[in-house]
Amino acid sequence: MQKLDIKKQLGSLYRPSSDKVAEVDVPVMHFLMIDGVGDPNMSESYAAAVEALFAVAYGLKFAVKKGPAAIDYGVMPLEGLWWADDMSSFAAGDRAAWKWTMMIMQPEYVTPELLGTVMAEA
Repeated sequence: MQKLDIKKQLGSLYRPSSDKVAEVDVPVMHFLMIDGVGDPNMSESYAAAVEALFAVAYGLKFAVKKGPAAIDYGVMPLEGLWWADDMSSFAAGDRAAWKWTMMIMQPEYVTPELLGTVMAEA
């Protein structure tokens, strides 16, 4: 069984050219996501969120691999969105005021039913 490299398949999104600006078409994508607030270097909730995301992402990977589809794929990287209600505090580096959404993209063969099963186990 060959492992699929989704990052390679989505190369224009995950391995962009470093020497030029390019317009890309972004397909519909599904993500595991957790929202939070606070300094990611000091927040226990941030560490717990990242741990939970990877626990579910790896659970899904192995469920798909062992399931009827029998597809092996690499877990996608952690991605994040960062902001603050007052963007001047964000720019000033006041991490305690930061808000965040951490996320890991999921391939199309991860179904809502499979996600529910794996989340219950994780």
